[in-house]
Amino acid sequence: MLKILIPTLMLVPTVWMVKPKWLWPTTLTQSLIIALLSLSWLVNMSETGWSSLNGYMATDPLSTPLLVLTCWLLPLMIMASQNHTTLEPLNRQRTYITLLTSLQIFLIMAFGATEIIMFYVMFEATLIPTLIIITRWGNQTERLNAGVYFLFYTLAGSLPLLVALLLLQNSAGTLSLLTLQYSDPVQLTSYADKLWWAACLLAFLVKMPLYGVHLWLPKAHVEAPVAGSMILAAVLLKLGGYGMMRMVVMLDPLTQELSYPFIVFALWGVIMTGSICLRQTDLKSLIAYSSVSHMGLVVGGILIQTPWGFSGALILMIAHGLASSALFCLANTNYERTHSRTMLLARGLQMVLPLMTTWWFVASLANLALPPLPNLMGEIMIIVSMFNWSWWTLVLTGAGTLITASYSLYMFLMTQRGPLPAHIIALDPSHTREHLLMALHLIPLLMLVLKPELIWGWAS
Repeated sequence: MLKILIPTLMLVPTVWMVKPKWLWPTTLTQSLIIALLSLSWLVNMSETGWSSLNGYMATDPLSTPLLVLTCWLLPLMIMASQNHTTLEPLNRQRTYITLLTSLQIFLIMAFGATEIIMFYVMFEATLIPTLIIITRWGNQTERLNAGVYFLFYTLAGSLPLLVALLLLQNSAGTLSLLTLQYSDPVQLTSYADKLWWAACLLAFLVKMPLYGVHLWLPKAHVEAPVAGSMILAAVLLKLGGYGMMRMVVMLDPLTQELSYPFIVFALWGVIMTGSICLRQTDLKSLIAYSSVSHMGLVVGGILIQTPWGFSGALILMIAHGLASSALFCLANTNYERTHSRTMLLARGLQMVLPLMTTWWFVASLANLALPPLPNLMGEIMIIVSMFNWSWWTLVLTGAGTLITASYSLYMFLMTQRGPLPAHIIALDPSHTREHLLMALHLIPLLMLVLKPELIWGWAS
């Protein structure tokens, strides 16, 4: 664990002490080395249970894929941000990279924590760098509004969680994930217990986000700079799913009855946010709403509590992390050239940037869950396990997949096909850096097809 955490911590002094012209190459190289080192966590996946264990942090088949995804994204964020921060003063560039690094430190400690309170503290700590990145480096003045939404939605959900955790510590005597799963199931009967159950899950449902408490997400995504959008879509939403999987194991007898309204909201959200995507004009907003609809499936998969549902949820979280992060990078490359996110104003780009169109095509297909990509694997596992739980859910999930396919197609055709508008005459060619960035998103996604047991979680 420390062989990843200490180099990540040392990235902060590196950022502040390195010479100006070497700032981006050095940080990129060091974060790439950390990302490659983190792949060594995947070695112990065949042994179920905990490994890399010490007093405070450990990895198990559920947290390992998420930890590797976190480490993998830092170099990609640095690569994506290089162009639009070049005009800023040097100190601001250093601050920006430091914030991204601090996010990775908090996330590693959140996913690796064996103690729920440590997980909670790191879960909250990720708010601060994200908030600064959105409100300081966002594109429009709306960013302050988006930051307020982001902060208050998340805080309102997570304060009850802290109270619930303290109550749990009081009754069970421990909050260690290693021992909690073996403690006696809590006999939950009174109304207060039902409130406690809701408090345990509410913070994670807001973070996921569940349809109904999702309004902070499109705002935050649209206003954030590219690195903010990437980390939000790829890792911060997964904190919610991870926390739910850890907590649901302990809330067992109550979840069977109390989870109905949340499953209904999640599945209804898949359809609603999908249909919102169909009438979006703003490219980033469309990708953000599509995240809400995918996460709706994940919430459903976790709450029905079957091994297949859990596995499908984890697979979909990892696959969605890579695919939606790639889409945000592509949206950013468009924005850097046309300075507009409106899809009508930048269409027919296949004529000018044909190679970028290939990346758009692959990323859109990943988003709509094309076989044999892990996105499809996760979606099918969740849909089948939900169908097994109640066959009525097939109506909602089936409609959801159809709508997903149509808005992904709409997004691709709108930006890439059609006549080139007259106002787009001189566009920068696509850079090697951008192609490398897209390759590092989509190649891992394609390679996971060959060894999917890395992201199956507990079911293996």
